[in-house]
Amino acid sequence: MINCYKDKLSQLKEPKFAPIFTQIQRGIEREALRMNDKAELSDKPHAKALGSALTHGDITTDYAETLLEFITPVHNDIDELVDYLADLHRYTLDNIDDELLWPMSMPCMVANEDDIELANYGTSNVGQMKHIYRQGLKNRYGSLMQVISGLHFNYSLGDDAWPVLQQFFKDDNQLQDFRSTRYFSLIRNFHRLGWVIPYMFGASPALCGSFIKNGMPYDFEKLGNGTYYLPYGTSLRLSDLGYTNSEQDNLSICYNDIENYVNSVNNAISMPSEKFEKIGIKENGAYKQLNSNVLQIENELYAPIRPKRVARSGQKPSEALKEGGVEYIEVRSLDVNPFVNVGIDKTQIKFLDMFLMHCMLWQDKPMSQERRQQKVRNLNNVILNGRQPGLMLEEGDDEISLQDWMTRLFDALGSIAELFDHHNGGNEYRACLDELRPMVNDPEATLSGKLMALLKENELDNTPFGVAQAQKFKQQFSEREYQRLSPQILRQRAEESLREQAEIETADTLSIDEYLANYFAK
Repeated sequence: MINCYKDKLSQLKEPKFAPIFTQIQRGIEREALRMNDKAELSDKPHAKALGSALTHGDITTDYAETLLEFITPVHNDIDELVDYLADLHRYTLDNIDDELLWPMSMPCMVANEDDIELANYGTSNVGQMKHIYRQGLKNRYGSLMQVISGLHFNYSLGDDAWPVLQQFFKDDNQLQDFRSTRYFSLIRNFHRLGWVIPYMFGASPALCGSFIKNGMPYDFEKLGNGTYYLPYGTSLRLSDLGYTNSEQDNLSICYNDIENYVNSVNNAISMPSEKFEKIGIKENGAYKQLNSNVLQIENELYAPIRPKRVARSGQKPSEALKEGGVEYIEVRSLDVNPFVNVGIDKTQIKFLDMFLMHCMLWQDKPMSQERRQQKVRNLNNVILNGRQPGLMLEEGDDEISLQDWMTRLFDALGSIAELFDHHNGGNEYRACLDELRPMVNDPEATLSGKLMALLKENELDNTPFGVAQAQKFKQQFSEREYQRLSPQILRQRAEESLREQAEIETADTLSIDEYLANYFAK
């Protein structure tokens, strides 16, 4: 099957297919906690110099007030993308006094969970709704989940790529329908192979004991004064300790086509939850959650990958998808890379280019719920035991070792790398595979393996390692010149965002109750 696949891919060397490999569009959303040099969460509000968390396009907050989120626009050039992200980090560190950015996915020391302040977006209805949604997350899952950091990678093909890709697949449907079909094929293949991401790039095998002071869900081993780790773990962020929701286990979200996906998501939003109903909607006039359904809104659907489309103001994501089709996909299973000051390096980005292109081009079949659950089991197995020698995974009705599957994958990716290098010139993509190839047979060459080796060899706790990295990265940024932005531009954007928030607040005419009633009625 691999040989047939390679033969078919060889057709893509024709010059007309170049846009598929030269016009990749990429964006990054990176989260990072603000903290002091003792690895304690910051108790300061979002800095005014950073602008409005509600309306700023580049610098905002995620679930908690102290959890920053840096959002790049779409870039075709990888160097420009990383430079832009680095400029946002430099400006932020210059404007948050002596605070540091925690460089890992699992949080720094959390002395008291009640001290975690939910993100504040002002008094407008849209700002209040964002805050109430986070209040609901706190009441449903606890505040600790609010301070876990991740990195999302947004990926799409350029407009010129789609007509020639449609020729390659000999498809005669409407271009919008073809595009959505291929993106959903990518998503299904990602679910089949998605365990590769935490295996290679998972970087949260250990955590601070303050995160699990209410109980030990796994057979952790202890390191130093208060670091707990799983011997073969890769990404505790993706485990039951992180972004999971047992209420979602039976949702049966369908990824076979856009109509079924949108319908299954909408059903989840309207599905009552006995567990969440016990929380209540309001108490003494204050909202405790937006509603008591399994999902308050679509954002609460925890998935390693999502189909996306930029929605108009007031439009729900599912409505945007149904109207305009899939515009890009968002990979959500990446841990923050603690060895890199922006949380991801260019080698990882090039690998994602190839891996996602492979998922796009590999022919697949609609996925049954039974097969979907099999892929979830594989993912969870790698999250908790990914570096275990001889680990076996499920493939259809058979089993295969992780190493054998990785070998087969890298063989297929070699053909993808040839296409990228053929159309872009040079050998950067083949060099990327060569750099990462040791991970195939050596789990200790992975990010989680390197991190655990470093902690053990130096008898380091997770926390002092994170502080040292944060201080080193702050120094690196202070010595780095701006490349794509300037302090003046970012100050202007901050000021404009504050004015925009004020205008939104002034324009509101409905009460928050009326606003929410209208939102959910639609």
